[in-house]
Amino acid sequence: MTFNTNDPSGAAGLTADIAAIVSAGAHPLAVVTGTYVRDTAEILDHFSFDEEAVTDQARSALEDMPVSAIKVGFVGSPENISTIAEIASDYAEVPLIAYMPSLSWWDESEIDSYLDAFRELMLPQATLLIGNHSTLWRWLLPDWPGERNPSARDIAKAAADLGVPYTLVTGIPLPDQFIDNVLATPQAVLYSEKFERFEAIFEGTGETLSAALCALLANGHDLQAATAEALTYLDHSLNAGFHPGMGHFIPDRLFWAQAEDEEDDSADSGPATDDADLISNPPFELPSGGTTKH
Repeated sequence: MTFNTNDPSGAAGLTADIAAIVSAGAHPLAVVTGTYVRDTAEILDHFSFDEEAVTDQARSALEDMPVSAIKVGFVGSPENISTIAEIASDYAEVPLIAYMPSLSWWDESEIDSYLDAFRELMLPQATLLIGNHSTLWRWLLPDWPGERNPSARDIAKAAADLGVPYTLVTGIPLPDQFIDNVLATPQAVLYSEKFERFEAIFEGTGETLSAALCALLANGHDLQAATAEALTYLDHSLNAGFHPGMGHFIPDRLFWAQAEDEEDDSADSGPATDDADLISNPPFELPSGGTTKH
């Protein structure tokens, strides 16, 4: 189940969650918490649903179907955070993935009240916190001393003090145009993988990563394996990214469903791949599990 806001541009939000969860072989239970007013370049405004509408959506689905993992993205208001935390507490055995995007587009007073509620109500229930290095640093370590930037373990320690056992810190700057992504606890780095920085500016990368990771956990992968697979999926999605409008690029979360370009597409080049071949030999290896749909 994913709690997130609608994004009519398709760049991020619930749209990104649904595509990534389906790609990772799970069935999304998508709860709309509000909607952005945005294009592919920027967020212009946001309208939040009231907490009763959020509760009714979630409870109706949960009474009908089992849930194997929960993701919480941007949900629009402290009231929605509170009601989602109450719902999640009834499923304490289910892993909860908390994703914190950049809120720099929002009014400062609203940011403060939202972050306070997320810190007090959601983080104590979270299994894993995911966020960009700069976003988590400024939120969890606002008074960070010293000349060096905080490490992933420093951020993980701050998150652990609030009840989060694991933290995935993304976008850590490295030399030579590389970035690192680190799964950490206060005591150790559990997994890390670096990627070369893309020249294009993308929207929705964090949503893509967190939703895919949530789906992989739902399918029974352990945390380290799910992190590795989700990062690989994100890298492929960015590599196949496209530019649908006048703003930023968007990850192609369904890259694996696209036909491969043929070097020779002449009539005598051999038989085309049929649907049965694609089912037997998909272009992207999908995980097996009880919620797998592909």
